[in-house]
Amino acid sequence: MAIEAELKVVVRQPAEVMAALDERARGVVEVYQDTYYDVPDGSLMAGDRELRVRTVHGPEKTRSILTYKEPRVDDASGSKPEHETEVSNPAAVHAMFRALGYEPRIAFEKHCRNYRFTAAGREMLATLVRVPELDGTFLEVETQADPDDLDAALTAVRAILTDLGITDQDLTTQQYTDAVAAQRR
Repeated sequence: MAIEAELKVVVRQPAEVMAALDERARGVVEVYQDTYYDVPDGSLMAGDRELRVRTVHGPEKTRSILTYKEPRVDDASGSKPEHETEVSNPAAVHAMFRALGYEPRIAFEKHCRNYRFTAAGREMLATLVRVPELDGTFLEVETQADPDDLDAALTAVRAILTDLGITDQDLTTQQYTDAVAAQRR
């Protein structure tokens, strides 16, 4: 089981963090269109699970990804086991989910700048995120881990944040789905 070992922070100095990331790797600008599905009684999200169709519009191509995330296995980071696959026809997936009784719970855009690099012997993804409906800039740093490797993976992720001048006070486990939903109320 692959776990997305991830820490998310509120970025107080976005220009400085972006400049530091630009020294590590080339940033790729992408726009994510996310739709989260749930059953009518809301039990997927209430159970800390996520079912998402994401369409990523990048500089060279558009691709879509189907993701299922299990409940978090680490409360401090919010890290979750994650299962993903690319889909060639996202409209068909949306239609299938609706036909099976799943309902779109929330949909929104994320404007991202992605950086892929290796650190501590791990493939890392650092993503600067702006959600048009939310104030501020966020940074997600993640790597893949096995259950017995989660602590080491999170230590490696935390080291990246420290290198970028980000402290524990900036950490957040609030999900974008919850923040956007609250903003829309």
